[in-house]
Amino acid sequence: MALIKCDFYSDTLGLSTSMHVILPQQTHTQIGMQNVTGTGLHPTLYLLHGLSDDDSIWLRRTSIERYVADLGIAVVMPQVHRSFYTDMAEGGRYWTFISEELPTLARSFFPLSHQREDNFVAGLSMGGYGAFKLALRKPEQYAAAASLSGALDMVAHLNNTEGSALQQAEMKRIFGSQIAGSENDLLHLLQKSKQSPDARPLLYQCCGTEDFLYEDNQSFRKACEQTDFKLTYEEEAGAHEWGYWDAKIQDVLKWLPLPKRD
Repeated sequence: MALIKCDFYSDTLGLSTSMHVILPQQTHTQIGMQNVTGTGLHPTLYLLHGLSDDDSIWLRRTSIERYVADLGIAVVMPQVHRSFYTDMAEGGRYWTFISEELPTLARSFFPLSHQREDNFVAGLSMGGYGAFKLALRKPEQYAAAASLSGALDMVAHLNNTEGSALQQAEMKRIFGSQIAGSENDLLHLLQKSKQSPDARPLLYQCCGTEDFLYEDNQSFRKACEQTDFKLTYEEEAGAHEWGYWDAKIQDVLKWLPLPKRD
């Protein structure tokens, strides 16, 4: 595998930012690794970070490079700070960046496929929210999306009066004063999808039963059951921590509908 830290300028954000990228590499003599790649442009997993992390975190906390070595896929891990993958009410246009500019730039830098059936998105916590928002708002771009311990009911979080004043202020800086019924409300997007003729990405959702976001995940699961999305749901004992996510990202990779290699 090739591992690249890519620093670049974003016109959408008006600043320099970064992403880490794993690219397939066919090898024959590397000890302890079986690396493979297909011919042509690479299928791609966009792998999103959580609220307190950055584009290096999946590499630092899991063995994602080793897990994808024999799958022949690229992994793109972008940096979005504490934006919730949203065009912020007071801040950067991170939704436009992640949904439009980033894929275009990544494909201009690296040999990545633009075909829907070759593109997938996954993330944890805030990144789980981002992954499902991409799947629901851009279903023509992604064949499958996975949320690990996702923050999936942002209406409840914005209305939560038990959080600190700083937390509430941050939510309003990101989302403004209203999420319900907007394009940032995943439950609303699920209901809206009933009237849409677009293809449905496959969805994978998991959460530990001891996770503080467990209720978020129950709300999304119940709302999804009222649609025709195909949802794979898993829960077991687990908290909001990297031991759980390191195990579950391996399940996600097994679940992905990866194209057959040439």
